[in-house]
Amino acid sequence: MSDSPRTKPEIDFLEGPAPEDLVITDLIEGTGDEAKPGATVEVHYLGVDFESGEEFDSSWSRNQSISFPLAGLIKGWQDGIPGMKVGGRRQLVCPPHLAYGPAGGGHRLSGRTLVFVIDLLGVK
Repeated sequence: MSDSPRTKPEIDFLEGPAPEDLVITDLIEGTGDEAKPGATVEVHYLGVDFESGEEFDSSWSRNQSISFPLAGLIKGWQDGIPGMKVGGRRQLVCPPHLAYGPAGGGHRLSGRTLVFVIDLLGVK
């Protein structure tokens, strides 16, 4: 797998209440191929908890990008990555219903609003 020439992103603490809908912010506009719904994407990503700002997952920490079909990911990624172009960096703020469901849903992140910064490295 290719690796991003970029470094691990920093996620600034977000002020105000957690959003009720997906918030998509392009941090860097890509110029490569566009990700389509249902595509397989290769990404580097960082995820933090909206309220605490604590990191819960990062491909950067493993020093390896990851490739997977969008169809198998949380709804916030299925909705938030299409339209993104290779070379881009996008921030997604995913409320619980677009992440791991309501509190008590059986996942350690159930009920949490999650913030991801995603670098799109490739699409298939």
